[in-house]
Amino acid sequence: MRVLIAGGGTGGHLFPGIALAEEVSTRHPKNEVVFVGTRQGLEARVVPEAGYKLETIRVHGLKGMGPLKVLRALVELPLALLSSLLLLRRYRPDVAVGVGGYSSGPVLLAAWLSRVPTAVQEQNALPGFTNKILGRFVRAVFTAFEQAGRFFPEKKVHLVGNPIRRKLMDNYLRSRVDHYRFTVLVFGGSLGAKGLNARMLEALDHLGDLKACLRFVHQTGRADLEAVKKGYADRGFDAKVVEFIDDMSAAYAGAELVVCRAGATTLAELTVCKKASILIPFPHATDDHQAVNASALVAAGAALMFREQDLNGAVLAEHIRQLKAEPERLRRMEKMAGLLGRPEAAKELADVCVQLMVDAWGPAGRSRPEGARLPAPQGAVKS
Repeated sequence: MRVLIAGGGTGGHLFPGIALAEEVSTRHPKNEVVFVGTRQGLEARVVPEAGYKLETIRVHGLKGMGPLKVLRALVELPLALLSSLLLLRRYRPDVAVGVGGYSSGPVLLAAWLSRVPTAVQEQNALPGFTNKILGRFVRAVFTAFEQAGRFFPEKKVHLVGNPIRRKLMDNYLRSRVDHYRFTVLVFGGSLGAKGLNARMLEALDHLGDLKACLRFVHQTGRADLEAVKKGYADRGFDAKVVEFIDDMSAAYAGAELVVCRAGATTLAELTVCKKASILIPFPHATDDHQAVNASALVAAGAALMFREQDLNGAVLAEHIRQLKAEPERLRRMEKMAGLLGRPEAAKELADVCVQLMVDAWGPAGRSRPEGARLPAPQGAVKS
């Protein structure tokens, strides 16, 4: 089976695509995956590092942009569609899956025009504009939240959860490990979060008496890296401060508590890794979808949630202090998070993709054209 995965830009869009690619490529040595993204997105670094082929097209977003940028994006769209059609002719995929991001729209439209079976993977409880439109054309829609299904034709919806990268699955089976210091993992998504970074530094001013028994691992994003490093150092806290965490599996495994945004992929990771969390939704998310995403964890008792505009350092510090002082409460939150986890999401999503291929092309898929072979992912058996 050959699968084309389109989208990226941020980890929230990209990492479910990586998880699907891992599931597809490990099912059979002749299965192949190619990603289509942009040069400016996170995929430009992460996809090649994961061992998968990446093609890029030139495309930018329309929503929330100024007039000149909107004009540029409109001019680029026909060229992006043409580039996508050429890629489809070159690779002849059995199935095309969009995971969100600027490239997802033109690639899936080109696939639909080429009569290639298509699907979208919607990570959030409230779907974005592009996926709402694509949902009218694609053959399958994969959702992670039940409320997302009402935005798409019922017969197309598959409620499977958000796929999690294989390495993170180790956390699902791992027994909880206690550490000599209470470790707090802090991150704001793949690009960082200025508001969350600021609140965390403010909280340190109210945690000075716990300095000897607290440790922090903090992903800041590029812009705030040096300022946050200095903030921890000036206050004398034990902290590992980095721009980006490559090994999130180890980061989750080493943490007693997570302070983070409420992106859908992050929430899926928290549930599979069985972590208690303090969620601070991105205040400018479209339709406030991060707060909606987080509501399921809060309702289940797996997380606390605070609006960024209502949160200050003293409040954040007090809740970190309380959770550290109440280990049984922390264990209950971890247990409830684990009960919400969907570790089989990637498998279920791949199963539907196989069925789409069989329905369209038969069990063998499309015939392999000369020169269309893709390099196998690292660690996979090459045929």
